[in-house]
Amino acid sequence: MNERRKMISGELYNPADEELYTLRTKAHRLCMLYNRLFDTDEEERYKILYELLPYSSRDIYFQGPIYIDYGINTFIGRNFYANFNTTILDVCPVHIGDNVMFGTNVSLLTPMHSLRWQERNPKLDDDDNMIQLEYGKPITIGDNCWLASNVTVNGGVKIGSGSV
Repeated sequence: MNERRKMISGELYNPADEELYTLRTKAHRLCMLYNRLFDTDEEERYKILYELLPYSSRDIYFQGPIYIDYGINTFIGRNFYANFNTTILDVCPVHIGDNVMFGTNVSLLTPMHSLRWQERNPKLDDDDNMIQLEYGKPITIGDNCWLASNVTVNGGVKIGSGSV
């Protein structure tokens, strides 16, 4: 199983993997481009969002700035709004339902690290490259939810529909 499959399956994986590095770099570049645009640059902003979040509804809005790790592991339903400074670290799937609103500084964080230092500390791989294994847990946010300002959702959390 390759590192990308391990990652989205919640297994220990090497985030320094070349494919994962390439995917992250693309997403980070798209976020930077999005963050440099004005609100009035709607067409260009939506074009970037659709490339960054290809499996999400077209009825989404991010105020910006945004920070998204991969984008391809995030699925957002219809009528979504996110205020300033949204962070989505989507090493595992992030599912956001319809009619969801985020306040400022909302963070969805799927990456996890071992609680045992013996597993958490960096190690050398077979080619003498320093690696630090991690894993992730998915996040699910139901329909009609509001995450107010400064909310952090960690991996493994499911928020039921209608929650505030």
